[in-house]
Amino acid sequence: MEDQINRLVDKTWTKFQEVPRSRRLLIAVSGIPGSGKTTLAAIVAKRLDDLHARQSPATHNETPLATFVPMDGYHLSRVQLDALPDPVTAHARRGAAFTFDGDSFLTLVKKLREPICPESQTLYAPSFDHAKKDPVADDISIVPSVRIIIFEGNYLSLNKSPWKDAAELMDELWFVEVDFKVARKRLVHRHVKAGIAKDEEDAGKRADENDLVNGTEIVEGRLDVHELLKSLDDKTWAPESQGVGDGKDEQPDKEMATFV
Repeated sequence: MEDQINRLVDKTWTKFQEVPRSRRLLIAVSGIPGSGKTTLAAIVAKRLDDLHARQSPATHNETPLATFVPMDGYHLSRVQLDALPDPVTAHARRGAAFTFDGDSFLTLVKKLREPICPESQTLYAPSFDHAKKDPVADDISIVPSVRIIIFEGNYLSLNKSPWKDAAELMDELWFVEVDFKVARKRLVHRHVKAGIAKDEEDAGKRADENDLVNGTEIVEGRLDVHELLKSLDDKTWAPESQGVGDGKDEQPDKEMATFV
């Protein structure tokens, strides 16, 4: 696991050295729910920022160079789900591609692709409040000095607009593969721990009827990617940072994974 993450950090850092000062390096990490993509994206972003702090202490000034932006904030709100033609299905399938505001995400990516200049303003992305079960607008700030952005989300390599349009604007696409049985076990644990399922049977039903249905679409509709990583169970490794959920109302939870 460490070797793989170190390789990705080194690769990204080397690639960043060739990026003009007026431009950002954008990487999108995707995978099915429970794949471990959140953990991977968060660790790589943190390691890159730590590397910048060590190598360029005079310019760091406690301002991050790299940041991690999860896609949870682009969930449609519960009010928006209520307004869809079939609100019952929309709520039940929350986490499916049609329950995300992909157009707003594409708008952000386009803005991040504009040249950085002295007049550039801070940009904002939404986060997700798991207690309120809704997005929080403009909660993640991206200041002009942030020049490496690691996005994470289920659909960031999906061959369907607007996701594929955003993917075309990325410098790299990474995809985390996982066996569906491994993902299901993680999702069951997550749903029970978060209190959104009353027991393992209920959590398994949620995983089978929504998360893994979405996972099939994600795998079958995947674009070609630059990095294809395999996520395996690893009960001996605790990740450095907690991930956020993969699509529904779950609380943040740790993934236990090795990436090979």
